[in-house]
Amino acid sequence: MSIAPSLSAAMKPPKGKLPISIVTFVICSFAFIALLYTDSSRSLFKLKSCPRRNAVKQSKDRTAEDNLKSLQMDDRFEFDPEECTVNTGKWMFNKTFKPLYTDRSCPYLDRQVSCVKNGRRDSDYSRWEWQPDDCTLPRFNPELALKKLRGKRLLFVGDSLQRGQWQSFICLVEWIIPEDKKSFKQGRSHSVFRAKEYDATIEFYWAPFLIESNTDHHIIADPKKRILKVDSIDKHAKNWGGVDFLVFNTYVWWMSGLRLKTLWGSFANGEEGYVELDTTVAYRIGLKTWANWIDSNINPNKTRVFFTTMSPTHTRGEDWNSTQGTKCFNETKPVLKKKYWGTGSDKRMMSVVASIGKKMKVPVTFINITQLSEYRIDAHSSVYTETGGKLLTKEQRADPLQHADCIHWCLPGVPDTWNRIFLAYL
Repeated sequence: MSIAPSLSAAMKPPKGKLPISIVTFVICSFAFIALLYTDSSRSLFKLKSCPRRNAVKQSKDRTAEDNLKSLQMDDRFEFDPEECTVNTGKWMFNKTFKPLYTDRSCPYLDRQVSCVKNGRRDSDYSRWEWQPDDCTLPRFNPELALKKLRGKRLLFVGDSLQRGQWQSFICLVEWIIPEDKKSFKQGRSHSVFRAKEYDATIEFYWAPFLIESNTDHHIIADPKKRILKVDSIDKHAKNWGGVDFLVFNTYVWWMSGLRLKTLWGSFANGEEGYVELDTTVAYRIGLKTWANWIDSNINPNKTRVFFTTMSPTHTRGEDWNSTQGTKCFNETKPVLKKKYWGTGSDKRMMSVVASIGKKMKVPVTFINITQLSEYRIDAHSSVYTETGGKLLTKEQRADPLQHADCIHWCLPGVPDTWNRIFLAYL
């Protein structure tokens, strides 16, 4: 005798009434949904951002402006030196942004980079802010910078572009220091800014090749007469001891021709016997000499070492499809093409720096400024500069093809961004 029919009959509800189990299920479902809408907004959605397409669908009750802000607040994270790729991003124009200094307010700038003071009428080039794709780059905080430097020495070493970064750093912090609490000493090769209350110094040492050359102090205008002593660095490096933060660069001085005259041994024996090497070969040998000195003389527990990658030049307008034939003159906006790379930056030279850095025992933090600076055809000194210690004449300014400086940068300007990155790493 089957029990199925009787069980079926026993489970039939009274006519017109819902079973208790169904009622219970419906009530619990509503309660669960309500819980989701209340608690999930506080916890679950914080775990991971929803895809932007879904975000738009879920915000129908917001205004168009709120929607736009929601999309702009993407999944970029706060700056983390181990995670953030600072060289990938875009320049955003901010008309409300005001630099922390001007070329009139900061007394420590060379005339070479004081573009507005020298007659440049537009200043929009100083209102572009670099925005990395995957993180937020913090603004430069002068008080924070000085606190990090308290009781310490910061030394920039390199060429005139590195001098520009050094001057930028000084100008970014000096304006919050009372006049009687700071001092400045200009030297032939070694210059020092001192923040007395912080017992801190921000210094610069001139060594355009890092290694020794016959054009270090008495600059030889003709590149063909320059000779590099690729195995010698002690003459310069003896001035780098006892420093807490070392920031190096060297690039543009190497780019004077296809081959460079190099010498092993002492200049005291004369300048005969040099060997001509391809630029990249000479650069590799010179950087190895620098790297060996760092590994042999620097205690990473006491000194941090940084290296600013090559600063691009913009002397060939064809690179960004300019037909003016005036190099970087009259450019007022950055190149907007993603990953733009001109002929003023040699990737072979950059790979040399990377390969040598990987093999060093002492850690080196690379301030990778090359790609972000590549876009900035608008921010060079151009014709608003000096040559031979004198400002360009009207006749010289009228001939930018011959006289526009598309190597150095106006200040305030792009080097301030380099220092934002440097401070973030610091």
